[in-house]
Amino acid sequence: TTIKVAYRVLNERGFQQTLAELAGASLVDTPDTIRKTVTALAEYFNARFQFYGRKLSIVFYDGKGSNTTELLGGGRDKAEADAITVADQIGAFADLSATSEPYANALARRGVIGFGTPYLSRAWHEQRAPFAWSLATDGTLVSELAAEYGVKRLCGRPARYAGGALAGRPRVFATLAPENSWYQESVENARRIFREGGCDPGVNRKYVLDLGTMSNQAANIIPALKSAGVTTVFCGCDPILPVFLSGVANRERYYPEFIVTGTALTDTDIVGQLWDQTFASHAFGVSSLSDPVPPQSTIAYEAYKTVRDDEPAFSVDLVYYQMYMLAIGVQLAGPRLTPATFEQGMFRYPARTGPVGLWRFGPGDRTAANDVREIYWDPSAVSTYNAKQGAYRGTTGQRWVAGRIPPGEPELPSR
Repeated sequence: TTIKVAYRVLNERGFQQTLAELAGASLVDTPDTIRKTVTALAEYFNARFQFYGRKLSIVFYDGKGSNTTELLGGGRDKAEADAITVADQIGAFADLSATSEPYANALARRGVIGFGTPYLSRAWHEQRAPFAWSLATDGTLVSELAAEYGVKRLCGRPARYAGGALAGRPRVFATLAPENSWYQESVENARRIFREGGCDPGVNRKYVLDLGTMSNQAANIIPALKSAGVTTVFCGCDPILPVFLSGVANRERYYPEFIVTGTALTDTDIVGQLWDQTFASHAFGVSSLSDPVPPQSTIAYEAYKTVRDDEPAFSVDLVYYQMYMLAIGVQLAGPRLTPATFEQGMFRYPARTGPVGLWRFGPGDRTAANDVREIYWDPSAVSTYNAKQGAYRGTTGQRWVAGRIPPGEPELPSR
């Protein structure tokens, strides 16, 4: 009668807390607000989806691990211990907090379906099928779309949208992403596509996903890119590093084209607003997201309000869509729920486009967004999300799947 779903609670300073501090503490979620939001949305999905007499039952537990440490590639012993708790003590069918590679891998090894893998490769997901799923697009597809965009729309042309001394120079590319092997695998895939397209991918700059050193890392990255004559930076970044990069670049009077690839909220207004706006005015690229709406008008917020009168967590949208994936698979699995029938159910889901892009699933496709649109940063625009100055705008309204990005340079407003 119940489908046990685990949620690992980690009371630690992470990326969201750092964003909150940079934004004046307006983005803070606590463990309690997350618990409240997940519990309420479980009630919502239980009432509105066909689970064949069963209900989602959320089991929160205090984890021993650290998501921040695990994103650095460490903490595997504690991630394994937490996965044992989920599999053996809780007896969970799924876990909604599989947001690091070590923890997601440990869950998969114990036959627990994990949601939240952070841009890991297509091969990584397939090797752990049917136990790994995520709202975050797999890193292989991110790299394919970013590289196709670069080859078809940027390669061999002058850097029209760079600033200062870089404006109009022949494009010299660089890639920037965390040093973790599972991210560098996707970077190398993008660079291979560049070379096959007759383009030089240029410098590959790696950095460490360490919140405590990002400011210092930015102070080293920008001079190195400037010295290499880079005009155009492809950023497969977390949401924090570009904040520091933009400040250092402005002090250096270095304004390259900053190509957004849709990773880790770097394509959202709330993150772009934290950047130095002179630097940000040279940002454009691809994103799976649609134009934002005010936070009180999102599907997730409205779903929460059908079962609660108070306010949800700031991250209610991310929680909702991850739980929506779980609900899809459980409903379409039919009366006999197993990891295998869950996978079959996901594969039966009819393709749909919504606020977070085109959703379709199948062999080799276990993450949500499958298409992108072209965007650029407009420092003078007012965001439809929070009514603050600075927002991403779409260029044409078209959305592209891999292999269908049209050739031709972006037609952006002059910088």
